[in-house]
Amino acid sequence: GPWSEAMVRSVTMRIGRPSSPDRAARNRTGRPSTSRTAAHVQAMEAYDIDEVWQQAGMHHVMLRVIGRKSGREQKVALPFWYDPDGHRIVAASYAGAERDPAWFVNLADRVANPEVYVKVQRGAYWSVPEILDGDEYARIWAGLTADRAWYVDYQAKTPRRIPLVRLPETRPA
Repeated sequence: GPWSEAMVRSVTMRIGRPSSPDRAARNRTGRPSTSRTAAHVQAMEAYDIDEVWQQAGMHHVMLRVIGRKSGREQKVALPFWYDPDGHRIVAASYAGAERDPAWFVNLADRVANPEVYVKVQRGAYWSVPEILDGDEYARIWAGLTADRAWYVDYQAKTPRRIPLVRLPETRPA
């Protein structure tokens, strides 16, 4: 239904309106921000408005994985990019942190996560995620970084290769 200006203002105040992708990913200490992600996930579960699903000029998905050790559900808001075949790609950049983000480590455990739940702005689906490698990684990385150059900066900050994950729509949710 229609959204009042007060409702939109309330939602955007809860999740913030970062001016750049780097500011969206990091808090004042320079570490990746978890509180902004938690607020963003809450808003994504409650609203289908553009102000929630588009942050720092990028469309987002809410990814739900199961913790490989805890068995608990973990939800994270992630920007995505469409590959040339129309599939959503997420980068486990963690803004160039030394370690892979927890969501990626959990997603990579196929026993805990044979498939993952992906919520999009006006729907949801289950995905058997594809962790890209080899020539396919190189092809998708080139396209992603041509469109979003800041990922090159993130890669320069870390010795690990930033993982790329394709989230095909495997089955309806």
